[in-house]
Amino acid sequence: MDARVAHTVPVPRKVLMFVAWREIRFARGRFVLIASVVALITILVGFLTGLTAGLAGQNVSAVLGLGADRIVFSAPTHGEKDPSFGDSSITAAEANAWTDAAGVTNVAPLGISQTRLSAGEKRAPAALFGIDPSAAGSHFLPAGTPMPQPGTVVLGEGTAQTLGVHVGDTVSAFGEDLRVSTLIPDTWYAHSSVAWVTLPNWQSIMSAGGQPAWASVIAVSLDSSAQPDSIDSATHTVSRAPIPALLSIESFRSEIGSLLLIVAMLFGISALVIGAFFTVWTIQRGPDIAVLKALGARTGRLVRDTLGQALVVLVAGVGVGMLVTVGLGSLAGGAVPFVLSPLTIGLPALGLILLGLIGGAFALRPVLRSDPLAALGAAR
Repeated sequence: MDARVAHTVPVPRKVLMFVAWREIRFARGRFVLIASVVALITILVGFLTGLTAGLAGQNVSAVLGLGADRIVFSAPTHGEKDPSFGDSSITAAEANAWTDAAGVTNVAPLGISQTRLSAGEKRAPAALFGIDPSAAGSHFLPAGTPMPQPGTVVLGEGTAQTLGVHVGDTVSAFGEDLRVSTLIPDTWYAHSSVAWVTLPNWQSIMSAGGQPAWASVIAVSLDSSAQPDSIDSATHTVSRAPIPALLSIESFRSEIGSLLLIVAMLFGISALVIGAFFTVWTIQRGPDIAVLKALGARTGRLVRDTLGQALVVLVAGVGVGMLVTVGLGSLAGGAVPFVLSPLTIGLPALGLILLGLIGGAFALRPVLRSDPLAALGAAR
């Protein structure tokens, strides 16, 4: 038969699907192996993504909970370009200048420092947040956090458990005693649970520790007429929206950069591994594909059929990997900071399926360009 005539007779779709499903049925070992590798990669990517989100939350959840439109820092010193929560020191004059600026609706100075709380012989690290007890300060408290009163502390449940204290007990910071007024679910700053005190108490504790300061940053709310860049220039401060301001947390900036680089490299490695599997698989299918081409199968239909077969394997492998990740992540959530969400589980899964299909499409190129006459023995 002339190959040119054969190409004029289209191969029915059901014939192609018969070949594809028949191969899955009779080459189960090959497909189980590929699906198992995909599942293991999904587990690895899912765990790393969930851990990255969990570690990020333990760095920034308290700052994100403030609900401010802008976080205002003092101007960087020592030639540094970016502001830092750890180095920022706001003065009362700068806070007053922001209060008087046009378009600024709420202003609250906020003290932030790392310290250790003690109760008897027990010690626990904590991020001490001092909030202005005025009405403006209450505007920026995270949801569910009551305003601390003078001489009291609003403590995270994890810190309270470590110290063995309850509501009404006393904890100490640099020799200053604070009565525990309320226990709240832990919020985090730089991997430390946040303890809330009034700004005057925070200032007193900082002075006792040898680092006197009025405030670290200012939380502000703005209306549509505000021009924060102009206010920055007039007050010699640096303001950032909440998300960009997170990079001013030193531990978050270094940690999230490293973890995201690892995640990106892992996706790249995953694409290469899955692509290599599909390349070997497609080469083994070369004679079958060439025969179908010689019998008149269109290239587009062959591509759809082969990628459909790859999609079945990818969905099976990724589905198993997701289930394992969700199960183990639920168990590990109490021991390590791990976040289970559509973003940390569903997005990586979709990414792996897409990368697998792209790898499968590239693997098809040399086979689809092969001469169908070779499959019929015309090249002998």
